[in-house]
Amino acid sequence: MTLTENGVRGLSNYYSSVFGPVGEGAALAAWSLLAEALRGHPSGAVVDLQPLDAEAPWVDSMATALRAAGYRVDRYFCFGNWYLPVAHACFSDYLRERPSPLRHSIERGRRRLQRAGHVLRILADAGPELEEEIAAFESVYQRSWKVPEPCAAFMPGLIRLAAAQGWLRLGVLRVQGEPVAAQAWLVHAGKANIYKLAYVEGFERFSPGSVLTAALMAHVMDVDRVREVDYLTGDDAYKKDWMSHRRERIGLIAFHPRRLRGLLAAARHFGGKALRSLRPSVPR
Repeated sequence: MTLTENGVRGLSNYYSSVFGPVGEGAALAAWSLLAEALRGHPSGAVVDLQPLDAEAPWVDSMATALRAAGYRVDRYFCFGNWYLPVAHACFSDYLRERPSPLRHSIERGRRRLQRAGHVLRILADAGPELEEEIAAFESVYQRSWKVPEPCAAFMPGLIRLAAAQGWLRLGVLRVQGEPVAAQAWLVHAGKANIYKLAYVEGFERFSPGSVLTAALMAHVMDVDRVREVDYLTGDDAYKKDWMSHRRERIGLIAFHPRRLRGLLAAARHFGGKALRSLRPSVPR
């Protein structure tokens, strides 16, 4: 956790997909000790932890401990998380169950790529091609629809670290030598995490994103034999075509009503929540 004059925050940032304790959750007594310590700390007027796994037992334990320490506690929605428990013997079985528009898009894209001349590479280690593929990834990202990274050095650093640890599955698709799609996946402990993806606008006729996702999905299912594939953050419509399940990531926020900063923050939070609930729904 980070302690600031504005309150206590979890060690999470723009790049975080989920925040929580490492290993098994502690007993309620441990969370009670933490809540009491936060209450007595100068930064403890407001505690805001996010994004959290809404189903994790420790979240309920932490909320209970904060209430017992005198805090007013609330939960709020952060984002949806689409994921796939892998129940298929192989990728081809999985692909047969995808929506027909997605399957046709992949098949059509593959045919057009074959005619145009393409190279699809999946890098899974820190070999001599790593720096070339990092440069390709950055080139695709800079020419895509994605907003610029808030920290330009983060993704190259993460890719190098993941490659050294054996977690990296970096896919790059080139058409006539030009990188047009790139995806960075992280594989660890039987789980494939789809961390970053982008493609260059103007190449949509090749369905580069879908073709590359299919290739990486085949790799993690047939080579890595993962148990789960996770899109991590966001409710983008296309994710439902690839995944089978959705869960939510939430925030846990707590206010100490006997501190002025906590009281004012609670008034803003709960007052705003009440006003939003009174707004008439807009007809669609």
